[in-house]
Amino acid sequence: MKPMGKKRVILLVCSLMLLSGAAEAGAQSAVKSQSAAKTKTTASVAVKSQKNTASTKVQIPADPVPQIVKNVSPSVVGIIGRSTDPADKTAANRNNLAHGTGVIISSNGWIVTNAHVVNGLQSTVVVTADGKTYKITDTYVDEISDLALIKINASNLQPAVFAKSAQNTQVGEKVVAIGTPISFSFRNSATVGVVSGMNRAINASYRLIQSDTAINPGNSGGPLVNMKGEVVGINSMKFAAIGVENMGFSIPSETVQYVINQLFKYGEVRRPSLGFSMEESWSAIVGLPTQDPLTITKVVSDEAKKAGIREGDVLYAINGKSVTSVVDINEMFKSYMPGQTVKLLMQSDGDIVTRKLVLTQASGVDENTLADDAGEEF
Repeated sequence: MKPMGKKRVILLVCSLMLLSGAAEAGAQSAVKSQSAAKTKTTASVAVKSQKNTASTKVQIPADPVPQIVKNVSPSVVGIIGRSTDPADKTAANRNNLAHGTGVIISSNGWIVTNAHVVNGLQSTVVVTADGKTYKITDTYVDEISDLALIKINASNLQPAVFAKSAQNTQVGEKVVAIGTPISFSFRNSATVGVVSGMNRAINASYRLIQSDTAINPGNSGGPLVNMKGEVVGINSMKFAAIGVENMGFSIPSETVQYVINQLFKYGEVRRPSLGFSMEESWSAIVGLPTQDPLTITKVVSDEAKKAGIREGDVLYAINGKSVTSVVDINEMFKSYMPGQTVKLLMQSDGDIVTRKLVLTQASGVDENTLADDAGEEF
């Protein structure tokens, strides 16, 4: 092999150095490209991760209460007048006013409220949600249920939607009360609470809904509304005593409908009566679970006497349905009318007997109702 000259050696070395530099530059460029690609991919993954995190956040639903109040308030009215109660020494004072609440049930001016709201009022005025005032033209009162119907000359009013049955209401369910508490200037005030109990037999002829919704003087006759915007009850009374808080009671919608239908049809509620007075057992009075029967204390009607019913007899069931309280009987008799015949399972002189009894019509606060049954006057 022919030896290379110095020049050729130098050129060869330079060529190798150039090739090596080019290779190194290419490698560095490749590394930078890979790094950039990796960075871009990481950023893209981070963005996607953020998007996924955002999309999986818990969506908190809007509170339905404001919209419910907005929807129902046009169906709520304020009722105000001067008291005629002779026990009220200041009744003649023109500033001594009593007020309550009502619920529109028809577009032509029929309104349901409490009997104790309209009883004993004169110069009564109804104020609708839009501030218009009306005089009452007709009034029908049922003191036993503490419900009343009043009529104003108005049209195109917005009637409230009543639940077909309040029995679908669950304890713990959120409810809203709308009314006119304390001052007439506080019309259409709303308070929110939950249903505390159902079918309460407390100082009333029918079972009531208990709630912890704030109900104050003036709320009587106003609606208790569920989260569907349905009226499940008419607010009637509350416990007002030192140490007692948030115990309000409402008349269930099915009792309201029963009374309204009777008042529209007859101008009164035609309740059937057994024709005798009864005494509940001690357990029933204090609220203990019991199957104890009722004891007859006084026989009133001729039909009851003809049926052989006497004082001291014990009543177990009516038409095969056990009854342990007066409220049980009143609830059952929503489906009965005076003149119908019922079978009573009783104990007389130690013997279990069946008596057939023709129901009479109750007049006023009769033997089928509890004493002092009207709601607390708010």
